[in-house]
Amino acid sequence: MKVLNLYSGIGGNRKLWKNVEVTAVENNPEIAEIYQDFFPNDKMIITDAHQYLLEHYKEYDFIWSSPPCQSHSRLNTMLNKNGINRYPDMNLYQQIIFLSHWFYGVFVIENVKPYYNPLINPKIQIDRHLFWTNIKTIGYNIRDKRQSHMSINKKSIVYDFDISNQEIENKEQILKNMVNPEIGLHFLNRALGIIEADKYGQSKLFK
Repeated sequence: MKVLNLYSGIGGNRKLWKNVEVTAVENNPEIAEIYQDFFPNDKMIITDAHQYLLEHYKEYDFIWSSPPCQSHSRLNTMLNKNGINRYPDMNLYQQIIFLSHWFYGVFVIENVKPYYNPLINPKIQIDRHLFWTNIKTIGYNIRDKRQSHMSINKKSIVYDFDISNQEIENKEQILKNMVNPEIGLHFLNRALGIIEADKYGQSKLFK
């Protein structure tokens, strides 16, 4: 199965994926290099994920997208009170609408619970994460259990991703942005089941 992992970060959602061909897209070269260290067999493309999706979506069976969440997060309420204003990034909703209408594979779009009522209702919320997907039945009821540790020597580990020796800024934010690998695996398994079922008839697709 060909998988497109957009806004890949260092690969939290991808950690437990096996026996799939993954193309990761990340626009930050430093973060992309860390991802490649963790997943050397994945194809890494350093470019704008939003544009790449538009141009290449037909090449994949399963698409995962985690657009930047900063402009949607509840932190904006505090920023606004302190005179810092920014528009929500509408790439999130553009992708939901686009994939819902034109993509014939399985997709998952993940973001944080926003400070406003979502313009398009998500399929499911797991802890602070919202998920939009064309999978009809999610079947997931485990909360997002973030395993994080900040030791005295500032060694940073989340979900066994250790980037303490990496020369990169905002390590804590990079780790906080990751999706629980078990959630990523659950959605991949659902996608695998859907694609397998579809071999025996369209009536089973997305059920």
